[in-house]
Amino acid sequence: MAHRLLMLGCKTMRDGVVVASVFFIGAVLLFLAAQHIVSPSAPVLGNLVLFFALVMIVMAPVILISTFLLSVLPGAREKLEKCEH
Repeated sequence: MAHRLLMLGCKTMRDGVVVASVFFIGAVLLFLAAQHIVSPSAPVLGNLVLFFALVMIVMAPVILISTFLLSVLPGAREKLEKCEH
């Protein structure tokens, strides 16, 4: 099962980039929501929103780096050369 998770193809490469960008945009929106929308009378809710934004902003580069590392594994070049860009 772990070997199947390490298989990289055209679709998984695109999915990794899309998920990372969605995480980044979502984190920016959560930061803005915590700053402007969440009421100061509910500090716990503001901290919770900031925590989720921080987790998402950290996960975006982790996903991109892991996708890159999977693309440089031996044997991945042949699979990626068949992709239509």
